[in-house]
Amino acid sequence: MKYLFLLGAIMAEIAGAIATRQSNGFSKFWPSCIAVLGVVGAYFLLSLSLKNGMPLGVAYGIWAALGITLLALFGAFFFNEPLSVIQVAGIILIVGGVLALELGKTE
Repeated sequence: MKYLFLLGAIMAEIAGAIATRQSNGFSKFWPSCIAVLGVVGAYFLLSLSLKNGMPLGVAYGIWAALGITLLALFGAFFFNEPLSVIQVAGIILIVGGVLALELGKTE
């Protein structure tokens, strides 16, 4: 269940970030509402993941890595934002670091 809550937190954060981009500096009502609800929802779902036994460092690492990766890909494919080879390498390093956190934990 803790991973399901974490996945929900990641999706809510991604929705909030995309809506923030679409809000035009919070001058558009609906994208601004979605942005705020996405961020608040993300932290609420993260808290449920932590309450269900997910270690904070692992949860935040997974959240950050997947959020960065998915948002970078979304930006590249839907907003035509460029991704350089160095940026792609950075994303790979981030994901590798999170895998090291997850695989290296002791329970």
